[in-house]
Amino acid sequence: MRRRGAGGAAAAAARAMADEPGSPPLFSSPAPPPDTGWERLRELWRRDERERYPEATINIIKSSFVAGLAGWVYGGLPAFYQGRKAFIDRSHGELFLNRADAVQAAHRAGLRSFIRYGWRWSWRVATFVMLFNVMSTGLSVYRNKTTIGNFASAGAFTGALFRVHLGLQGLAGGFVFGAVFGIPAGGLLIVMQKFAGETLDERRNRERRELYEQKLAEWQSRLSVTEVLGQTESNVEGPETTRARAL
Repeated sequence: MRRRGAGGAAAAAARAMADEPGSPPLFSSPAPPPDTGWERLRELWRRDERERYPEATINIIKSSFVAGLAGWVYGGLPAFYQGRKAFIDRSHGELFLNRADAVQAAHRAGLRSFIRYGWRWSWRVATFVMLFNVMSTGLSVYRNKTTIGNFASAGAFTGALFRVHLGLQGLAGGFVFGAVFGIPAGGLLIVMQKFAGETLDERRNRERRELYEQKLAEWQSRLSVTEVLGQTESNVEGPETTRARAL
């Protein structure tokens, strides 16, 4: 009777998992870093093994959120003071319980203006920054380099998109405004990256290379373990097969 050792069973199970069509490719070689622009763009929306999005995508979301808060404050604070002042101007002759009641009523009027006009500025600024960052990041990832032209093109596209409802003149004005906005913004980001010692492109390429090397080392380690298990299986099954034939 033929008996299979523990090492042989483990090796056979590993090979079966590797050969099974529906199983994950545990023993397939890792894919190299993307070479084409479209592959790099798809990576922006692809989560890793820990279900995390790339840093560039997270930065787009964070910058849009911060821009929304800044727009809310920018549009809400003047509206608060104007709404409070307008309430005081038109409330002459009205009766209040006391001075505190009058002050609270004025503050409530200012708060309503803060929420109303702050929200209008908030979503506009957040959308503009999000579209600008999506376009500039997409161009940088696709071309695998960061230039002033990427930010100028992203700003021109975003500005034109925001003013397209005003006709051809508004479209041209938004195009020029966006390009003028994108050039200094892009220049500032590039200078900040150079002072940091590593640009975003260099960092992305380095992280891709390190991740590929790590996966390659893990794959080679699995192959070594499989080969050792296979040799153990052969050494164990050889004498048993000889004894079985003798019987």
